[in-house]
Amino acid sequence: MKHFKLITAVTFGFVMLFSFQMNAQEFRGLDKSPMDAASYPSSYKESDKLVKITYSRPQLKGRSVDELAKEGEVWRTGANEAAEITFYTDVKLGETLIKAGTYSFFVIPEASEWTAIISSDINVWGSYSYKEKNDVARIVVPVTEGKESLEAFSIAFDKSDNGINMHLGWGTLRVAVPFTI
Repeated sequence: MKHFKLITAVTFGFVMLFSFQMNAQEFRGLDKSPMDAASYPSSYKESDKLVKITYSRPQLKGRSVDELAKEGEVWRTGANEAAEITFYTDVKLGETLIKAGTYSFFVIPEASEWTAIISSDINVWGSYSYKEKNDVARIVVPVTEGKESLEAFSIAFDKSDNGINMHLGWGTLRVAVPFTI
């Protein structure tokens, strides 16, 4: 009888211990600006990538793009953490060679053109600690207008004659950043 009580007490103790641990874990709801990634080639089945960018996707929700990505101010290219771009091979942005590696990707929006910036800073929240001295490459690219409006900020890649283009889209605003391979 003593063994039965001891086994029952130990079993009860383990059940209580594990039930407290399972109940203690709480999971957050879906982020308002969920993290996403875009890559080239874009096929999820192809593992031999040239480039991949990880960014968060803010929504317009009745606001304008220039309210959220202010003209003349460095923007983290998305929400939350600064976008991080990884090149798996050396590329050029304009005339500047960028060595394979991981960088932050910032932009400075203007009405008719945006400045795209590759920065050596990584693991950065927002653009609050952006330092121009850590720029690896910059290029100014024109703003165009798309036919459809995108509610969520979006990034996509496609092949060009000399390399790849990274397309940024939000609302009807479109920006293409060319990388030469």
